[in-house]
Amino acid sequence: MREAQALVALRGVDKVYSNGVVALRGLDLAIREGEFVSLLGPSGCGKSTVLRLIAGLGQLSRGAIEWSSARHEIGFVFQDPTLMPWATVAGNIYLPLRVRGIARAAAMPRVERAMEQVGLAGFGKAYPRELSGGMRMRVSIARALVAEPKILLMDEPFAALDEITRFRLNDDLLQLWASQRWTVVFVTHSVFESVYLSMRILVMSSRPGRVNSEVVLETRHDSSFRTSAAYAEKCRTVSARLAEAMQ
Repeated sequence: MREAQALVALRGVDKVYSNGVVALRGLDLAIREGEFVSLLGPSGCGKSTVLRLIAGLGQLSRGAIEWSSARHEIGFVFQDPTLMPWATVAGNIYLPLRVRGIARAAAMPRVERAMEQVGLAGFGKAYPRELSGGMRMRVSIARALVAEPKILLMDEPFAALDEITRFRLNDDLLQLWASQRWTVVFVTHSVFESVYLSMRILVMSSRPGRVNSEVVLETRHDSSFRTSAAYAEKCRTVSARLAEAMQ
């Protein structure tokens, strides 16, 4: 990958926590603008740490993070939707704009557009307790999208959902990505999810984490891809790479 192509690049990154745990050591990775890249690896290998460092939510112990642009145009979707239970769907989605000092009335068109993007049109007055797990995650995604990010960081957002809901949200996410063309960095433990969603998969080693290998996939899939021979073959390839990384 040529340096000029990287939207964000981590160079020789180490991350050592205050308790002495070495989460990352010598990590190198680069993400191009418009890519959908998945970080795949065993629990504790530093995948979530990578997202937090990109988002500026932690300090490097060594190395550097280089940006070509979009440094402050980041959306973050966590595994837990972390919604405010006392606020409506619209109120939860409005939060990032409120933090920026944008008046509610001025923000509402963007809030409504974000709700429509994730299939929540008409649910603005509902409360989180009235929603299913999948719908709460849609609110979390809309909250990230309302700020119109250039790069979307997603930390296992669908891990706690049932398979049917997860498949549906995978499809919806791909459609949104295809139309909006943000850059997405997606953390997952699932080989199958990573192969379905990604343009590239970066397979990380066990802690201390680093990129052990890369798998490049063709763009782009629809739901029929899940039952194709090409999908099964790619899943076998990625599974083998993951097994190598864990040795």
